[in-house]
Amino acid sequence: MSGKTSIRLFQESDISCKLRWINDCGNNRFLHYDLPLDEDKTRVWFHKNKDRTDRYDAIIEYDGIPVGIIGLLSIVDGRAEYYITLGESQYKGKGIARDASVLLLKYAFDELKLREVYLYTEVDNIPAQKLFEKCGFVKYRLDKNSAVNRGQFVDRYYYVITASEFGSVNKGK
Repeated sequence: MSGKTSIRLFQESDISCKLRWINDCGNNRFLHYDLPLDEDKTRVWFHKNKDRTDRYDAIIEYDGIPVGIIGLLSIVDGRAEYYITLGESQYKGKGIARDASVLLLKYAFDELKLREVYLYTEVDNIPAQKLFEKCGFVKYRLDKNSAVNRGQFVDRYYYVITASEFGSVNKGK
């Protein structure tokens, strides 16, 4: 694909896309949401969170078309937790998630001046792990039974990328 990937702040008009993407069984296997997402609750979530400075919720666009969500949570003390869901299946496997991740990490390190960004991913989520490692995240540890997904305890890996690691991995991108 030769189009342009961009990210922009999540807006109220994006709620219908988020509902569709998160409620899609092809997308939500590894997501820790109270499913299915409900429109009224999601609208309340949006209004409660839109002005917070300790999080950044964004939409991934490809040639101006919304294709997923990405963001940073718990922005505090120079650190934040990364998340991503590419919601439109026809755009998966084309480098869009990686491009969006690089844009988000540039924002995190260059604009927010964070020292590090971390994430957790379930052990079975191999495609996500490949994405994170391509972006320069380093797998630090295995956290056994560290979360509950659909009533079952799951093992997760903890990944981190620092500002300096990001700079050396993503020079010129």
